[in-house]
Amino acid sequence: FNHLVIAPQSPVLEIGTNFTATCMIINTAEITADDLYWNLSKTTVSKEQYIKINKTALNVTIPITSEKPEWLFCLCKRVSPKVVLNNGRFIHGILLVKGYRPEKPENLSCVAVQNGTYISPSISGETHYTSTPAKTAQVPLNVFPSFMLLDIWVEAHNKLGTIESEHLKKDANYFVKTNPPSDVTVISEKSFPTSLLINWAHPIASEYLRLMYQIRFCRLGSHIWNYVPLEDTSEYIQSFRLQNLRPDTVYVTQVRCKNSQKNHGFWSNWSNNATERTQEDRPRSKPDLWKIVTEDGIKFICKDPELSNGRITRFDIMIQNPKDKIKNGSSEWERIMVNRSEADSSSSHRKITLLKKIPLADKTSVKVYVTAINSVGKSDEALLVIPANFAPVEELMVWPHEGQLLLEWKPPTSTAVSEYVVEWVSGGQIDWQRERGSTRHTVIKGNLERFVCYNVSVYPIYSGRIGNPAHAEVFLEEGAPVRGPTVKLNGNPGRNEAKLTWEEIPQHSRRGFITNYTIFYTSGAEIHAITVPANTTSYTLTSLSANTKYDTWIKASTIRGSANGFNHSFTTLKYAPGEIEGIVVGVSLGFLFVVLMTMLICFYKKDLIKKNFWPQIPNPGESTIGNWSPDYPLKAETPKENCLSGISVLDMDICDGKCVIEEDKASLPLKKDKYLSEEHSSGIGGSSCMSSPRQSVSDSDEGGDMADTTSSTIQYSSVVASSGYKGQTPNSHPQQSIFSRSESTQPLLDSEENADMVVQDGSRQFQHFSRQPCCTHNAGNKDTTNCDDFSQLAMEQQEIPQSLDFCPLEEDNEQITPTDELSADWLPTVPVSSYMPQLGGYRPQ
Repeated sequence: FNHLVIAPQSPVLEIGTNFTATCMIINTAEITADDLYWNLSKTTVSKEQYIKINKTALNVTIPITSEKPEWLFCLCKRVSPKVVLNNGRFIHGILLVKGYRPEKPENLSCVAVQNGTYISPSISGETHYTSTPAKTAQVPLNVFPSFMLLDIWVEAHNKLGTIESEHLKKDANYFVKTNPPSDVTVISEKSFPTSLLINWAHPIASEYLRLMYQIRFCRLGSHIWNYVPLEDTSEYIQSFRLQNLRPDTVYVTQVRCKNSQKNHGFWSNWSNNATERTQEDRPRSKPDLWKIVTEDGIKFICKDPELSNGRITRFDIMIQNPKDKIKNGSSEWERIMVNRSEADSSSSHRKITLLKKIPLADKTSVKVYVTAINSVGKSDEALLVIPANFAPVEELMVWPHEGQLLLEWKPPTSTAVSEYVVEWVSGGQIDWQRERGSTRHTVIKGNLERFVCYNVSVYPIYSGRIGNPAHAEVFLEEGAPVRGPTVKLNGNPGRNEAKLTWEEIPQHSRRGFITNYTIFYTSGAEIHAITVPANTTSYTLTSLSANTKYDTWIKASTIRGSANGFNHSFTTLKYAPGEIEGIVVGVSLGFLFVVLMTMLICFYKKDLIKKNFWPQIPNPGESTIGNWSPDYPLKAETPKENCLSGISVLDMDICDGKCVIEEDKASLPLKKDKYLSEEHSSGIGGSSCMSSPRQSVSDSDEGGDMADTTSSTIQYSSVVASSGYKGQTPNSHPQQSIFSRSESTQPLLDSEENADMVVQDGSRQFQHFSRQPCCTHNAGNKDTTNCDDFSQLAMEQQEIPQSLDFCPLEEDNEQITPTDELSADWLPTVPVSSYMPQLGGYRPQ
């Protein structure tokens, strides 16, 4: 058994009230009320909410706020081992069920419906509550208590209480709802094209209930009902005539009924639809005549008259020049037959008919008359004057609003306007409506589509004459484009640029006004974007990289979104157009310039170039040389092989005659001795190391031997100097500068037979001269001609593989005496590379 008990047990609590529970200790003295505490679900209740009644009872008060059921527990602290061991006996809980008191039923309504030809004995009641759905119930009765007073109410109750609705104290017929009228029919009478006759049957006998009726009708396809006033149908009737209807129009009619007593009973449901067309009548309005101007002419179009009152079978049209008078008779009118179906005539959208097309060049101004004809008669004439230039409306504004297009304008100030024509064109579709001349704003009444651009125009009409229009473009609703433009290249891409072109998106694909285009292009991971205005259809990309592939596309944007076009790829050129040609032309011009400059330089500096590259070699045959004769015999010295640097030698054939001047023979001191000099060598043909000279001249007594000798070696020249030459120290023995012709070793060049040959090897230089047959020498103002052949003379030198042939030089009538001093300027110029320190080096002449 438990030592704790809570009262009350399982209470139902009203939400929004406070609940007080009491925990009592029974059958134990182990604990007191001070050892107790309360938990609401798993939360301990604050001690401020406790009230100690006595030593064995403890109260708690909690607010009831939520609708969710909760457990309230009374528990004991662990004050003794007995409590710990018997923990289950020292706890008790109750479930708190929460709810609301019943709500008072409101708007009690009761109805007794018709069952067959009688009123049902069961009454259905319906009540409405603020927080719960409506409740319905039926009260079964044995017989419906007609013409009796009834008191009806509804009671609502639950565990928290009971409440009643308001009482309904009404006559029993107040609650009756009959069936709708039956057998409803509509009759169209030919004599009455603007009326329809409606008949029906009573749903219940008048002995039970006297009824009143209500009628409504509308044109077929319309959802706007027209109601007949109750005053006209309040009597107990079974038929009614609808009047002021449009001829040749299909109407839908319905009828319902209720208790005729005022404010009694319920309306029955509407009867089934009864449909009928009114009879035709002649058109009561003019055709809606209009025009379409094209490049090659003008088209006249018209709509059926708004009050056509029947199917239009034809139009009659007459086009007249205003200068001509109108002639009576049918010949002026042209008939245009049309075929209209019942659907076309009953449709709210009037059919547009093309009447005639004329070229503008034929008539500068025309009047057009049109009438419409149906099976009953014809309409009045519609007039249109083409062209007529009158002032347009001012400040035309068109904007969308709640699924419609609103227009507003100011009238022209020049002339009174009889009416306005509001025209809207989209693609190849055209429609228009007419407004009164006093209209300043209107709504387009045609069927408009979303995302379609309409060109709206307002024309002022001056008694049939059309004024100039005012135009505006507008969308009923804008959206994002269906697609972006297709981009392509204009020509070939360049090296650093490419011209892109694109066409405007077709009107049906724009779905709004294009605000701008965004050009994207990329050659890798980085994407470049350029925004251009909406009226742009081409753009040139610059600063591109050469020989690079690019992908490009264009995004078109509206205020509602954007769409990308297809990608286009291109590759830039490696070289710009004309760049290679420019390089070739530049290089060619540069090369030509260099060649021309080189030729000019060569032309103006030809002497200098000739001197540097082809130095003039003096002809030994034209030189003058004296006879050099030393005062003392020269010692022969064995040549030093290791200090020979360069020697010019001469190979020479001995002439048959003796090329010796007689005077020279007499004065020649040397006959057989061979004069050689170390210190007095001229250096011409000699060694720079004072090498041992060869025999310079043959003895006169040995002339025969010389003639017989095929080759001998002679010294090129011998010089006896009286003083040092160019800083050289002369010999201590005084001697006279003597030149001996017979001792001359001057190499001779043959300018007539063979060219010179120069062989270079290191610092050595050799020269070969060909033999001349004879020489002429002028000495002492005496011309001596030597026609003898000289025997070949060879100067033997180390590393000299060949000899030189020569003839003595002719001295151009210059007299050389033995006493003449030898000067450096006088020396003949020969290309000898050996350096002559005794003469201060070799200097060319």
